[in-house]
Amino acid sequence: MVAKPTPSSIPESPGSYQFKDAHGRVIYVGKASNLRSRVSQYFQDARHLHPRTVAMVNAAETVEWIEVRNEVEALMLEYNLIKQHRPRFNVRLRDDKSYPFLAVTVDERWPRAVVMRGTKRKGTRYFGPYAHAYAIRDTLDLLLRTFPVRTCSPGKFNQHSKLGRPCLLFHIEKCSGPCVGEVEKQSYDAMVTGLCEFLEGDVDAVVSELEDKMQRAAEAQEYEIAGRTRDRLHAVRRASEKQLMVGERDEDFDVIAVADDELEASVQVFFVRKGRVLGRKGYILDKVEELSVAGVVGRTIESLYGDPPPLGVPKFVLVPELPAESSVYEEWLKSLRGTRVDIRVPQKGDKRELLATVTRNASEEFLRHRLRRASDHNARSRALTELQDALGLPEAPLRIECYDMAHLQGQDYVGSMVVMEDGLPVKREYRKFKVRTVEGNDDYAAMGEVLRRRLEAYVTERDTPRDEGSKPGKFAYPPQLLLVDGGKGQLGVAIQVIAELGLEDEIPVASLAKRYEEVYVPGRSEPVRIGRGSDALFMLQRIRDEAHRFANTFHREVRGKRMLESELDGIPGLGKTRTNRLLAELGDIKAVKSATREQLTALSWLPSKVADSIFSHFHSDASSEESQS
Repeated sequence: MVAKPTPSSIPESPGSYQFKDAHGRVIYVGKASNLRSRVSQYFQDARHLHPRTVAMVNAAETVEWIEVRNEVEALMLEYNLIKQHRPRFNVRLRDDKSYPFLAVTVDERWPRAVVMRGTKRKGTRYFGPYAHAYAIRDTLDLLLRTFPVRTCSPGKFNQHSKLGRPCLLFHIEKCSGPCVGEVEKQSYDAMVTGLCEFLEGDVDAVVSELEDKMQRAAEAQEYEIAGRTRDRLHAVRRASEKQLMVGERDEDFDVIAVADDELEASVQVFFVRKGRVLGRKGYILDKVEELSVAGVVGRTIESLYGDPPPLGVPKFVLVPELPAESSVYEEWLKSLRGTRVDIRVPQKGDKRELLATVTRNASEEFLRHRLRRASDHNARSRALTELQDALGLPEAPLRIECYDMAHLQGQDYVGSMVVMEDGLPVKREYRKFKVRTVEGNDDYAAMGEVLRRRLEAYVTERDTPRDEGSKPGKFAYPPQLLLVDGGKGQLGVAIQVIAELGLEDEIPVASLAKRYEEVYVPGRSEPVRIGRGSDALFMLQRIRDEAHRFANTFHREVRGKRMLESELDGIPGLGKTRTNRLLAELGDIKAVKSATREQLTALSWLPSKVADSIFSHFHSDASSEESQS
């Protein structure tokens, strides 16, 4: 347990404080306008503290702090430290689903419009998020009649560019054909600008421009152009109808609503620009620290605007309750937007009704979430308790790591490590290993190498002091159960590696044999019998099967890459860089093998001699016939 620092040693200035465990890992980050007053509150009588706060203080070994100049800087520092360290006692908002965005790749010469999920990348403008992918595709399908920008992949674009023929979308007037030079760059950029303006909510300007163009064409008796413009105008109006009007046409704001209980909270955010709902997003929040609705609102604002949001920071934010020190949040948002931002609780009128609507969305999503997880959460809790009892573990295995190997007759040996935390897979913690020192078919030696590399990395991380602000390593956290796929032999390897590194008292190990689903543990010749159909055995089977799948997937990747490289090996002048570019431009190895000499020679960056060598490599018969003639 952390010792209470003397009050005189704690400054009274604003700043952020960090509680760390015995291994130096940050387990909680907070902010304060007065560090001395705030930090001292954690060391009062435990009966007056929330149980989660007591658990955090008991798990901590030290407390440190960083002074800053004002409360806004304290807020920004707290957000960055939470993002960097991911402390286990700080709440983290996680998306309740992977929401799709409509993205425009403005960094490309010929920007394209695509539906994207997941990590955002630089050079791309994002609009949304939308609740359903089909809603984006319907909207995009309508807008392409007005703004016929490309939607194809780079590979398809390059393919049609080389062929000199556009795809079907050009013929049905949903693409302007930049791949074959059917549109000038200036006109194409204007289409992209118009599309982005529409998606930002500036519908009136687009409609007005189309109406003027249609009127001018009609007056000039260019009725075909007027008819096409009319159809485009109709498509724009239909697309705009899909965007719900909830405010005045000059209003930009976000609405945050919360539904919660003692353990979790559901957050829904509606993004309104130019009076129209342009997107929505939902979060589920685990209350690993004591939080009221106002506290949830504060954490949501930090997460929502900490990284630049796709639609920017709005003029005001509607919330159910003002967060503590709301003026600090407003000052922070002002620094991001450049102009004043208000955080408001609507008291009457349309805004209050809109907040009530978003709150109903949050409540319904929270109900669906609890129904989904009710039986699952109970089953996971039972499984962890059963595992602790059956295997004689010192504590419930909240973090389980499972290892498996994959190879083909001793070639392309790889290993996998998959992780479950609280009974759920944590894919960001998965790791792949290429076996480096084992020759031939030796599963025991390969498993030993993988375990040794993983656990040596943990020991190094544990015993090496980390600089202030540095991130934890990839293997910073030890498993509370290390599981290997196999029988007694694989268990013996795991025990040996654990003993070599002096981790016998820290990391429990077990193995799961495939044949009879038997679990072996150290010190017992007979397997531990875990009831068939039990939650515990089902959990072990799930993580074992996931490790097997992950290992096989990685093995196929490695084998496929080796086979690909072997097919292109030995071609004079074709190194790694040219190989990668050749595959990127033509699509795959099949396209390279079937390419004609003229297609290869047409690649301006590929020397003619190398193009001839590639063609001869895959068409030796044709080359010999040409030489004879």
